[in-house]
Amino acid sequence: MGDRFDHIGARQHPDLTPPPDDTRALRAVVLTLLGVNGVISAVVAAFFLSIRIGPVPFPISALISGLLNAALVWVALQWTSAPRLAALPLWTWLATVAAMTLPGPGDDAVYAAQWQLLLLIAVGAIPPLMLLYRRNQPR
Repeated sequence: MGDRFDHIGARQHPDLTPPPDDTRALRAVVLTLLGVNGVISAVVAAFFLSIRIGPVPFPISALISGLLNAALVWVALQWTSAPRLAALPLWTWLATVAAMTLPGPGDDAVYAAQWQLLLLIAVGAIPPLMLLYRRNQPR
């Protein structure tokens, strides 16, 4: 390359250095926010689960919720090495979906059809569970 870059000093690469040990509080805040995002994901999925294209039900929010849950679990795995703690967004999502299955005041229900609820639980939980299962496999 010649001597064109001799006058430039070596730069640090902060993305290659491990984080300091005092990030415990930041880790707790990030994991808490990921858990809150799991709750928000469940509520938004319930709102848009009954979308129809003409007379045909089109529950696209189940697929979007599954992909979002997988992304939230992936981010949690970047912040912790414990799989139980990384599954926090999935646990809060499942708890919110379970809470919304209970009847509210006046015996009204959030979910109109039971097959849509089963689809939401299956498609929303399988991608993050597969991610956690794959991460726990010995290499």
